[in-house]
Amino acid sequence: MFSEKAVHFGPITIAYYAICILIGALTAFFLIRREWKYKGYDVSDATDFFFNVLLVGIIGARVWYILFSLPSYYFSNPLAIFAIWEGGLAIQGGVMAGMIYGYFYFKKRNYDFWDVADTILPYVLIAQAIGRWGNFFNQEAYGSEVSYSFLKSLMLPDFIIDKMFINGAYHHPTFLYESIFCIVSFIIIRLIIRYIKLNIGQSALLYGIFYSFGRIVIEQLRTDSLMIMNIKTAQLLSVIIIIVATILFYRFDKTKTQNKLQLKRLENGK
Repeated sequence: MFSEKAVHFGPITIAYYAICILIGALTAFFLIRREWKYKGYDVSDATDFFFNVLLVGIIGARVWYILFSLPSYYFSNPLAIFAIWEGGLAIQGGVMAGMIYGYFYFKKRNYDFWDVADTILPYVLIAQAIGRWGNFFNQEAYGSEVSYSFLKSLMLPDFIIDKMFINGAYHHPTFLYESIFCIVSFIIIRLIIRYIKLNIGQSALLYGIFYSFGRIVIEQLRTDSLMIMNIKTAQLLSVIIIIVATILFYRFDKTKTQNKLQLKRLENGK
């Protein structure tokens, strides 16, 4: 059903990988924009940030992948660095680059960084859930070998099973595991936000904790992980994020963060 990796519009060719990333990003943006407007923030700031951070995130994801995959290959073949339609984006690098850029972007506009992070990061899970399907079309980010009967037992549609037949064997559809995990995590975080009074910044930290936990588990099944000193970089970074995010989660002071946010909004008229 999906025999090619791109869709063609006359002379124009667009990789499914790019389409999935763009659809995921746009879906998250419109959801964020709605909540941004609900908080009374300037929607134009969210729009400007989205188009900027999309580029920053892609660059960060690509740099992270290159540094921890085959840097010598890319340095000797510099044109290959730009071939992102072939895959090779590390989402953790993209998120980190986006957060660094976001810190300075919103600080310049006098927003509270953690309040903005609460608004944005949970929806990043939606972008990741959709974007992971780019790995499906590229037949990458798959797991170890499994039997055909195992995949059938998961009640997967044939088009997914067929695409998981790679190099003469069937493999775990880890892209799908992560996609589903991201959606479930998003739902849980939204339920927590709805029924539990969280301090400013804690919703953003829940994103880091939930996604990192899922990444540790799913990464164990993958066969194409980026490595550093025989350790999977995604797992190592995820452990660090969980530790730091958990400490911050319990140390955030509700009164201080709320008062700080109220002052920010009074100063900006937001």
